[in-house]
Amino acid sequence: MKESVQRKIFNYLSKNKIENFVGVPDSTLKHFIDEGLKHKKILIASREEEAIGISTGMLLSKSSTLVFMQNAGFANSLSTITSLVQLYEIPMIFLIGWRGFLRDDAPEHEKIGRIQPDLLKSLELENRILNDKTWKRDCDWAISRIKKNIPCALIIKREFLD
Repeated sequence: MKESVQRKIFNYLSKNKIENFVGVPDSTLKHFIDEGLKHKKILIASREEEAIGISTGMLLSKSSTLVFMQNAGFANSLSTITSLVQLYEIPMIFLIGWRGFLRDDAPEHEKIGRIQPDLLKSLELENRILNDKTWKRDCDWAISRIKKNIPCALIIKREFLD
């Protein structure tokens, strides 16, 4: 996804009352994260489960939150997502960098990348894949979901190798 679009996504969500952005850095989301750091609205966590816990506390204080991570971290967080976020209907947006989307990605990303859509489907976690053209509509969709106490995910495909 273009750098300018990732920056627009951050600013759009911020202007639409997403107050907190907590997560584990991922180079797929680097421009989104950089924009948040510029505005001093990003809180970096050491693990995805920690980010979810911090975000849950923020949500309990009635402030909206987005949790960002790569898909391997998402897989690490399945228990926390199912036993906390989904069980108690915590209205959280996950922004997930989809590593392993490209066939020739690093070997450690290939399997998780291949099963990413199946994980989301198995969890019954509503999601949208962001792109340069429909990102605003998909962000509006995510905001509408959390207003109904429905957690959801926005996905950014990793379209480069580093």
